[in-house]
Amino acid sequence: MGIISSGFHGKRQADNPALPPGQYETGSFPVLSAGPAPHIPTEDWEFFITTEAGRRHAWSWETFMDLPQVDIPTDIHCVTSWSKLGTSWRGVSLDTLFEDVETRCEYATAHSYGGYTTNVPLPDLLGGRSWVAWEFGGEPLERAHGGPARLLVPHLYFWKSAKWVNGLELTQNDVPGFWESNGYHIHGDPWREERYS
Repeated sequence: MGIISSGFHGKRQADNPALPPGQYETGSFPVLSAGPAPHIPTEDWEFFITTEAGRRHAWSWETFMDLPQVDIPTDIHCVTSWSKLGTSWRGVSLDTLFEDVETRCEYATAHSYGGYTTNVPLPDLLGGRSWVAWEFGGEPLERAHGGPARLLVPHLYFWKSAKWVNGLELTQNDVPGFWESNGYHIHGDPWREERYS
């Protein structure tokens, strides 16, 4: 059973060009999870990228924090119709994490602590489009929002920004993750209203 917070109701604003079709702006940061929030101490946290050849690249929290950190101002859009505009994050670009990764794959499956998965095409993760974020609004990312770190893919619906992210498995095929296997769209572009299959 999912966990839902307040903030899931709002007034649709069709005249706001920052809002994708069918979205409303919220001032809160609603929480929707497929299960309870796992507790991952930073000393136990790891992020990995596994290639199709079986090569595993991995970062501890300490080595991750030694990587170049960037500020990410962006809007976020949930498939449940809320959008939060003008959010600020801090994290590491996926471009940085992929610098030494050799692959011919076109897709990735994001894995999270707790077993959640979601699929994302590699072009949606690279080119300055995605990050592993550990800070929101100038504060460490709260556990309820995916702390200590979550994937941030803000140009897709927010279920693609996997909370409590643990790593990426590179794949030749677009393998549906948790929500995609349960009727959500395989891609999830909010500007095209790619909500459901």
